Amino acid sequence: QSQLAESGGGSVQVGGSLTLSCAASGVYYSNFCMAWFRQTPGKEREGVAAICDDGATTYADSVKGRFTISQDNAKKNLNLQMDSLKPEDTAMYYCATLVGHWLTLERRPYRIWGQGTQVNVSS
Repeated sequence: QSQLAESGGGSVQVGGSLTLSCAASGVYYSNFCMAWFRQTPGKEREGVAAICDDGATTYADSVKGRFTISQDNAKKNLNLQMDSLKPEDTAMYYCATLVGHWLTLERRPYRIWGQGTQVNVSS
C-alpha cells in the first residue's frame, strides 16, 4: 500500500526558512510526479510546487524564487525548501503523488496524499 508521510513543519518568523520532507513508502512507479499542496481553513487546497521523475518542476507564482522542490536520488522522498517565508505561507502542507508524467498543480490528478504538516509564519 502506497503511503506518504510529511514532516518538518513548525513555527518560524517572517523571513525565516523551513524544509519540509515527505517520505514515500510502497511507491514503486517508474513514471510519476509528486507535489506539495497547502490549505488554510475555509480555502481550497492549492498547489505549491510539483516535480516529476525526469526532474521537471513547476511552481505557483506566489512561491517562485522562494521555494525549491526536490527529490532524493532514490526518488522515494520529496523535499520542499522554503525560504523568505511570509505570513501568507501559513497553512497545512500536504505532499501527493500521481502515476504518470503530468506536471501539474491541479489537485484532481493526485491520488495518494499524506496527512499534512502545519507551517506557521509569524510577524
